[in-house]
Amino acid sequence: MSIHHLNPYLILGGAFVGVLVGMTGAGGGSLMTPMLTVIFAIKVSTAIASDLVATLFIRPVGAFIHGRRGAIQWGVVRWAALGAVPGAILGTALLHVLGDSHSHEKVLQAALGATLLLGAFATAARTLIERGRPGRQAASVQVTPRRAATVAAGAVGGFLVGLTSVGAGSLLVLILLAIYPTLQARQLVGSDLLLAVPLTLAAAVGALLFGHVKLDVSLALVIGAVPGVVVGSYLANLLPDRIVRPAILTVILASGLKYVGADGRIVIAVLAVGLAAVAVYGLRGRLLASSTRQSA
Repeated sequence: MSIHHLNPYLILGGAFVGVLVGMTGAGGGSLMTPMLTVIFAIKVSTAIASDLVATLFIRPVGAFIHGRRGAIQWGVVRWAALGAVPGAILGTALLHVLGDSHSHEKVLQAALGATLLLGAFATAARTLIERGRPGRQAASVQVTPRRAATVAAGAVGGFLVGLTSVGAGSLLVLILLAIYPTLQARQLVGSDLLLAVPLTLAAAVGALLFGHVKLDVSLALVIGAVPGVVVGSYLANLLPDRIVRPAILTVILASGLKYVGADGRIVIAVLAVGLAAVAVYGLRGRLLASSTRQSA
């Protein structure tokens, strides 16, 4: 297989999703799959398996960049991993007991989607209520891990990944937001990316062994997504929380819509409109700040 035979548009699509993953920590699988199925007309099972293999390379790179920038809460990750690893094993075991039933998996994914949608709206409402409180834009916050809550959060995330092979990034970001509301967005993203690495590894190995992986699709996605996730990771560390947090919630909203069964075109449209609104909001803030400095 020659690199010259790879689809350049797949590479561009992978780069776009990679930027989002590096910047928000969420939405890799839930956004890559509808892109592959809607835009590139790839069969769903092939899209999911190829995406999982590509993600195996994307998240570790993002975690490495965030780690270099001091944006990972190592204590939080360690305690969450204590719950996530056995949770993933339990989820995989239950899936085996259920007989790998697609009907059960659809129900579980719909429940996960509803959880993401409710969580995104609840987090957005809380963010609006807390707007203007001091300390949110301070230098990196170091938190004391809430051990029981963090282990439980990891267990829930790991269990759902083992059961459905989806939702690690989006769900864990929401849970970490709820447990550690004082953390900066970049710290949430970095910690989530690192925690998702072992969960993604398990899912990717399963896809390679039992899935319908198209290596040319996975390779094209990796070529685009790896530099994309580097760019997104640096953006998460450079942009203020008032930009990164709405971007995170936009990606989680699109992920939730995908899991509840929304058409892929709707998911992509919501993502595009939401990110455009975030960009306009950020540009407006910069213009207002610039005019304030000039008038002063």
